[in-house]
Amino acid sequence: MTAQQLKNAILQEAIEGRLVPQDPNDEPASILLEKIRKEKERLVKEGKLKKKDLEVKPISEDEIPFEIPESWEWVRIKTIFSMQAGKNVTSSDINSESNDIYKYPCYGGNGLRGYVKRYNTDGVFPLVGRQGALCGNVNIASGLFWATEHAVVTDGYGMTDVKWAYYFLTALNLNQYATATAQPGLAVSNIIEVLIPLPPLAEQKRIVAKIEELLPKVEKYGKAQDELNKLNEELPERLKKSILQEAIEGRLVPQDPNDEPASALLAKIREEKKQLVKEGKLKKKDLEEKPISEDEIPFEIPESWEWVTLSQISLDSADGPFGSNLKSEHYTTNKEVRIIQLSNIGEDGWRDENVKYTTFSHLPSISRSEAFPNDIIIAKMMPAGRAIICPSEDIKYVLSSDAVRFDFSNHLYRKYLYYAINSNIFKDQVYGEVQGITRVRTSLSKLRTYLIPLPPLAEQHRIVEKIEQLFKEIDKLKTK
Repeated sequence: MTAQQLKNAILQEAIEGRLVPQDPNDEPASILLEKIRKEKERLVKEGKLKKKDLEVKPISEDEIPFEIPESWEWVRIKTIFSMQAGKNVTSSDINSESNDIYKYPCYGGNGLRGYVKRYNTDGVFPLVGRQGALCGNVNIASGLFWATEHAVVTDGYGMTDVKWAYYFLTALNLNQYATATAQPGLAVSNIIEVLIPLPPLAEQKRIVAKIEELLPKVEKYGKAQDELNKLNEELPERLKKSILQEAIEGRLVPQDPNDEPASALLAKIREEKKQLVKEGKLKKKDLEEKPISEDEIPFEIPESWEWVTLSQISLDSADGPFGSNLKSEHYTTNKEVRIIQLSNIGEDGWRDENVKYTTFSHLPSISRSEAFPNDIIIAKMMPAGRAIICPSEDIKYVLSSDAVRFDFSNHLYRKYLYYAINSNIFKDQVYGEVQGITRVRTSLSKLRTYLIPLPPLAEQHRIVEKIEQLFKEIDKLKTK
């Protein structure tokens, strides 16, 4: 049960006479009704009410929705309340804050609108909103204030408890009587015919005291529920991050002494890169590797693993073109070269949204930024460091200016690299050196230097299999 549902249940208990016990010593509601009638007759004589305000349509048994205590009475709202809409005021006459000139609160259909120079109401009254999606909502206004034409001032002739009136009018859910139009509205002529249960005045006060004792507890419960809901929403992602951390620390699956160690993988990658240098596809400087110092290593990994930088295990990398090289004038509505934008780099993989293409003819001028299926694409910003694997649905792909790509050796398992790059150890490096304040960003040159732990190839496959098995179980939590 939500906090709002609990509040509604309390109000329902109140209007059915079950929230507080009845006291046989209370003056019954029938006597209160007679006092209200005499007061209305007096106001008719003074010309403040009309004779028709004394006319009340009888209540049939079929109209009564539930039983109430013997000391209570079913009445129509018009019997015990006068309901009158306020007067129009233009927006230009309303100030957002109060001051010596604009000192009177101005209430509209949804509560306080601001402050005005004049007032048209003096006292403490429930206000019923009569226009818009929230029509039927009830507020309390006190003192000198302005009620607009969308606020119905509810006057109990000083004979009923104002807060009781506020809570019972709220419990009646007057919105149900609104017109079903594009701009819902409540007609006062309809509201005044609605039935309301009237308790003795003394019990009204006990009901108010009990409600106001309970509502702070309901509010506290609501806050606790909101925190629990937030925790439940965050839990799946927290679990996934924990699993990735276990994976990259070598604790998710057992090591197998028969696996070819990661050092052998690195030797193969180095030989592969040497061959690419011979073929002119890489430069000699691409073989240069900066040693990793002990100070750079964030935690211990299994003996068969190795700490590596992205540049050490990648065969090629590039960032997107400068903005002037890929502008809207280079776009096409034809399905030619798909542009990988920041909006496509999701937290959980490729997002096939915000589709944009450039032309095949423009691609040669930005060819260094072309991306290929199975490349790992990393966002430079918003948030920086998140990664996806380039899909293969479109014919050609090219990076936008805020994305980079890495082509890793086929001696490695791309999915493992994808998970390692999306782990906290990689993100911590990114955010330890990001540039910018409002929009933190990283760069290709920095990404190339960041570390990830590299397991043997066979273990990479076991790790990915276990991660995806566990992630499927976690995703089931989201649907419950």
